Amino acid sequence: MTRLRRAGLILALFGLLPILAPVPVKGATTASNLIVIKALSNRADLISGGDALVEIVLPGAVSAAGLVVTVNGRDISSGFAPRPALGGRIVGLVTGMVVGPNQLVARDSGAGGAQLLLTNHPVGGPIFSGPQILPWFCSSGATDAQCDHPTQYAFYYRSTNPLVSGFQPYDPSKPAADVASTTTDQGKTVPYIVRVETGWQDRDQYQIAVLFDPTKPWTPWAPQPGWNHKLLINHGASCGMQHGEGKAPDVLNDEALSRGFSVMSTALDNNGHNCNLIVQAESLMMAKEHLVESYGEIRYTFGTGCSGGSLTQYQVADAYPGIYQGILPQCSYPDAWSTGQDVDDCHLFERYWENPGLWGPGVAWTETQQAAAGGHFSDSVCHAWNEVFSFWVTMEPRHTTIAQDPLNLQNCGVPPSQTWSEQNPTGVRCDLADYMVDEFGRRGQDGYANRALDNVGVLYGLQALRSGQISPAQFVDLNSKLGSDDINYNWQPGRVAADAPSLPTVYRSGAVNEATFLNQVAIIDRPLDNVEIHEEFRSFAARARMDHAYGGHGNQVIWYGLGTDEPDPFLSMDRWLAAVEADHSGQSLTQKIVADRPADITDRCEVGSQGFPTESACQQLVGPYEGTRAAAGGPFAEDIIKCQLKPLVASDYFPVLFTSAQWSTLQQTFPKGVCDWSKPGVGQQPALGWMTFQGGPGGSRLGPAPASSPI
Repeated sequence: MTRLRRAGLILALFGLLPILAPVPVKGATTASNLIVIKALSNRADLISGGDALVEIVLPGAVSAAGLVVTVNGRDISSGFAPRPALGGRIVGLVTGMVVGPNQLVARDSGAGGAQLLLTNHPVGGPIFSGPQILPWFCSSGATDAQCDHPTQYAFYYRSTNPLVSGFQPYDPSKPAADVASTTTDQGKTVPYIVRVETGWQDRDQYQIAVLFDPTKPWTPWAPQPGWNHKLLINHGASCGMQHGEGKAPDVLNDEALSRGFSVMSTALDNNGHNCNLIVQAESLMMAKEHLVESYGEIRYTFGTGCSGGSLTQYQVADAYPGIYQGILPQCSYPDAWSTGQDVDDCHLFERYWENPGLWGPGVAWTETQQAAAGGHFSDSVCHAWNEVFSFWVTMEPRHTTIAQDPLNLQNCGVPPSQTWSEQNPTGVRCDLADYMVDEFGRRGQDGYANRALDNVGVLYGLQALRSGQISPAQFVDLNSKLGSDDINYNWQPGRVAADAPSLPTVYRSGAVNEATFLNQVAIIDRPLDNVEIHEEFRSFAARARMDHAYGGHGNQVIWYGLGTDEPDPFLSMDRWLAAVEADHSGQSLTQKIVADRPADITDRCEVGSQGFPTESACQQLVGPYEGTRAAAGGPFAEDIIKCQLKPLVASDYFPVLFTSAQWSTLQQTFPKGVCDWSKPGVGQQPALGWMTFQGGPGGSRLGPAPASSPI
């Protein structure tokens, strides 16, 4: 079996390509007598852009000389031939497909025939994300309303001159004299020249960088030797809701390119530009398909990125397994929606804490008590969420100003005159829920997006009360005055309930990452040292979700607090995935990921010069910190959006004693009861994986990938 044939099998195992079982036909005695057609670049029903890389597998004794291939009756046989670089596999690029179904047929006089239905979608999308976000503003140069542009190519090189650092522009018509060489991890020494392809798919930009000699040809069945058939995906930070084109994150990564990796990014996977999980997955899938069709098959893919970049990796890896084989999250978050609970809670906390006039008689808060009530390392965490990064504006439907959003992280890109306000009720709402309205659906009472935000029954600061860090008076005052934010993000004195239709969808879609499919990906997670909003506990919260979902976390290692002695995560992940690729045992993919993890890739925890090799020692060292809902008695995993309720009973808080006035206040604050964290959240369920929203809000799971059938 050749390396690239094994690569195709690995792609199939990771869920992007089906392993095709031949279908018996009348008169056939063995499967080896059948022709099989395989879509290599993507599932046959998820093709985009009018082309697809396809393999025709003939029975062993049948010659390719008699092979006839047609698409929609058009003869494309000349595009298929045994490819020496692929060990003689018959591979070709099907082009010129119409939007919609396309019938691909392969016939050979010695083996009958087979057919495969290829469903082609516009290069501008959508494929499974549902009706596209509107309005959407294209940049200058777009050729249509789907923001299509002509593909652009630029070249860069590394110089032999030690005084010239970084990548330099390269003009193939005037070759530079100081081009360095690089030797890839496959032992191929080539000129260190990189081609960056900039194109547009799904109404936004992508980039692909790869070692590329402009004097030599490249086909997907005969790539240049500088490419090792591995892919690194780079991601951007933050969480934004832009209504128009953006820029793909940088792809000029020396460590990856010098070793022969291709490096890819898409604007829609820059989380600060697009925080919609479904669109992120669609964009990545489309870009990977194009890469295979233009450059060749991929052995394996892993991602890298911090903060919002970690969020994209975690949630896409879980909701659309197979897009990545490994992820390198840094400054980590499991997903946007469960993290958003802390953001909103901190917004409410800051309103209360920063206005002592709200505090009741005899109630005063120290900074230490504020941190304890929120479960955080420091009171600066909530301050950073609220004032420094202003992530509360992800829930704000109005146009935000620089004064409200000083880093301009969440401005949705719609002119103020076109955004929603009380004076312009038909304007564009710039919050994350409305950015995902095609997935969550609309509220009947006002047409706004269903929102998965809820704090009914949440006893904020419960753990701090029980540990004696805050008093009963503080606890009661905080909970009775915290309130909530309504659908238009106006403060209100009572608690807010989630819109019921959003709850099953937010879990089924993977928007709250329940780790359902994370065991299909290798993870090296590197949290920060409780710096502002990037708290280390979130990496361990992701681990807690894995433990609950599949009873372990052998596919995830956490490197906490490491400095100059940190192993190279890029090289470590490459070794790990190469070991999985080389494992031809009968174990399942999830078993291989655990079994084939190199022995030196383990949890690592260091503070200063002191190392702590175990998870428990590390967590004790860095502190028992958690999120606002865990501090309210909820699970450490922080994955319950709306809790089930139980009656408010005084004995549940013994030995804490409340005065009759305090107890009366709690009863008024929680008339329907308080959270029963021993039960699952309302609507909480595993992700379905590979969901489509083309049929409307709520979505459905994509069916099995289409396979070829005999004719």
